[in-house]
Amino acid sequence: MKDSTRLYAWRGVDARGARVSGQMQGRSPAFVQAGLLRQGIKGARVWPAAGRGWKLPVRREKVDAPGFSRQLATLLKAGVPLLQAFEVMGRSGADAGMVRLLGRLQHDVSAGLGLADALQRHPRWFDALFCNLVRVGEQSGTLDRQLEQLADLLERRQALRRRVRKAMLYPLILLLTGLGVSALLLLEVVPRFEGMFAGVGKELPAFTRWVIELSDALGRHLLGALGIFGVAGLAVRKLYREYLPGRLWMIRQALRVPVFGRLLSHAALARFARSLGTAYGSGVALLDALETVAAASGDALHERAIRQLRQGMANGLGLHQAMALEPLFAPLLVQLTAIGESSGTLEAMLNKAACHYEEQVGQALEQLTSLLEPAIVLILGVLVGGLVVAMYLPIFQLGSLI
Repeated sequence: MKDSTRLYAWRGVDARGARVSGQMQGRSPAFVQAGLLRQGIKGARVWPAAGRGWKLPVRREKVDAPGFSRQLATLLKAGVPLLQAFEVMGRSGADAGMVRLLGRLQHDVSAGLGLADALQRHPRWFDALFCNLVRVGEQSGTLDRQLEQLADLLERRQALRRRVRKAMLYPLILLLTGLGVSALLLLEVVPRFEGMFAGVGKELPAFTRWVIELSDALGRHLLGALGIFGVAGLAVRKLYREYLPGRLWMIRQALRVPVFGRLLSHAALARFARSLGTAYGSGVALLDALETVAAASGDALHERAIRQLRQGMANGLGLHQAMALEPLFAPLLVQLTAIGESSGTLEAMLNKAACHYEEQVGQALEQLTSLLEPAIVLILGVLVGGLVVAMYLPIFQLGSLI
């Protein structure tokens, strides 16, 4: 089933005359403009969210969504009215991005918008799942409880993301350091040895000649090579963000990589199970919950698979039956879902599955780092050691002639 919507970025003017911007899902720019007009945004310019042309990414404001949810839930639970809660949060040492967000939310809610509709204007920080659960809380009078659950959900996501980044940081630093040392040797040290060998009058070893030629080529074409890599990187980024078949192909290839693919798969399953369990436990109908979770899935391949689940359920299948037809969903998750559906404990089973896959992510990270670190050390040792040996081979040969 081909996706009929895509993400668009927009910029316009709100009812106060202030310039505002954001992102919105839609079938076309005209569809997005119509939706913005209904929200009071006038003169909106709309373009694909990946950007216009080849503009480099700009620095964006950051908002602590889990912290926002936790603080707002605490204030609402204490009986503080919503608008006053925004004022209190704005005076509690929030950063500039949070203060601006709170000001916009306060204005929109004062103008008659519900909190969920106001949050929906800021999809950079609040995805469809967040907004829909807030809407459920507004309608059921349990907004503080929904915000606490969302804070828990977002904090778990952030913890998992930090764990992945922390595990990959040391191998990345090791790799960059080794490549930097190798580049320094090739660009600075090897040319000096080349000048020293020029007056020897003896043919250099083949390995040494090859390293010198590599050094000369790198020195002549370094800027061109960096430019090619930069353009290639931008092209891959543009292909990933704007061309759906290309994005799906890249994700599939990443999932096939040993260990790393399992890490990505388990992280996606943990996110799916945790999000669906939270939405379903908050009272959202299962079909609506799947639609919401699909929009917040994090990658196009799993989003498409989740929408297929929804389509299967709309055609009369149970959730676990629809999941069994999609290869992205592991058999264990299918079995736990089947148990949850048959026993009326679907929320608990989904949360149990999420905990399991979060643990699997940790194990996959440990395995990946245990493989990467010695492999990188070995490769860099061979690379740097080879350069050193190449430079000293002629000296050893001269020494043997004395």
